[in-house]
Amino acid sequence: MSPQAWIALVTVTAVLLATACGWTQLTAASLLGASLLIISGVISLPEAAASVAQAQGTLTLLFGMMVMVQALEATGAFAVLAHRLMQVALGEGRRLLLGLVLLTSAFSAVLPNAATVLLVGPLLPPLAREMDLDPRPLLILLVLTANSAGLLTVIGDPATYLVASQIGLGFVAYGRQVASAGVLSLLMVLLTLPWLYRSTWRLRRPALRQAAPRLLHPRVFNLLLALVVLMLPLFLWGEELPVPIRPGATALAAAALSLAVVHRSRVVSVERLLSRLDWSTLLYFIGLFVLIGGLERQGVLALAAAAFSGLISGSGEAGTQWLLLSTAAASSLVPNIPLLATLTPVLLESSRQAGLLSAGGAVPQALLPGFFALMLGGTLGGNATMIGASANLVAAGIGRQEGCPISFRLWLGFGLPTVLMQLAASALWLQQWPAPAG
Repeated sequence: MSPQAWIALVTVTAVLLATACGWTQLTAASLLGASLLIISGVISLPEAAASVAQAQGTLTLLFGMMVMVQALEATGAFAVLAHRLMQVALGEGRRLLLGLVLLTSAFSAVLPNAATVLLVGPLLPPLAREMDLDPRPLLILLVLTANSAGLLTVIGDPATYLVASQIGLGFVAYGRQVASAGVLSLLMVLLTLPWLYRSTWRLRRPALRQAAPRLLHPRVFNLLLALVVLMLPLFLWGEELPVPIRPGATALAAAALSLAVVHRSRVVSVERLLSRLDWSTLLYFIGLFVLIGGLERQGVLALAAAAFSGLISGSGEAGTQWLLLSTAAASSLVPNIPLLATLTPVLLESSRQAGLLSAGGAVPQALLPGFFALMLGGTLGGNATMIGASANLVAAGIGRQEGCPISFRLWLGFGLPTVLMQLAASALWLQQWPAPAG
């Protein structure tokens, strides 16, 4: 590798290490690393801006959903919903945990994971306060469930959709061949509830005595709820319209309308609402994508992808298992979307060079396990650490804003055991498929 490639690799490693060890704050670490790459000439300022522009879908989605959540919070909606959820749980921790998993799974099957966390996450801190619980395990469970449930449908996780679209796997074919892996991953989450969340699982609390909170602005809440309902079909089918509308554009338009509603109704000033957004998480992503852009432009990602390429074509079933594990390990430290965006075309090309795939031809059944391993490893591996996926960082931001920050070590205590169980189950699931010929 060139000296600049080494600078990029060492800088990214240092940022990850500083974050994991708690030496500095997430956003400060990523922005310091990004600044170093620009100053050292590893990536130019226009190239850095281009790297951030490639992530505009993630950034606009997060920004738009954050604005909508803050608008809804100004109406008192989250306090009301949290109180009602506690009533449904009947004071039992296990009902609360099971209900959270079911609710999150339903949302995450059709919405981007980060959007699900932004919608459900603000309910949990007030709910935890009413039940005298630590909200941090609930936020972590929300994310682990959201990331796992994203495997239920081809549109449930952007990284999964990225791989499926490149190998020609449609909605129905995905449901028939891959959705069962998502069900299995969720089952592993359920099995951890009495163990990892035992203090909440065993909780028994008498009926609520507090008076139920009321909506502060019912008319404004109804308008904002109508916006949310309108967003859902656009999230699902917006890209199939004659003029395609991507999820980020949908969220941005909804955010603009939300700002107009709160300004007109005087619920909260636009300036005050914007000041409440989790700008730290947004800036972290900007710095992170500059770091990833530096690795990509110096060829480091290409070298790493080339190391994976032989796994699909020359090692049979063992290669598929190694691909699952290595992708999961990488995804726990690097965002899965740029990771899978790099690996998928490399695996396709290596299959063509090995004579297993014709140019422009459909991916044969015998090669699908390798791509399924890529989906599972990239999606589930992000559960292991606090920085493994965008939804994780959104939940960490919610915790930070609510005065209950989630540490890297705390997340690891919940995420790592869950991921190990999910990867073991996924490895067994992959064995049902015929291995590619070596």
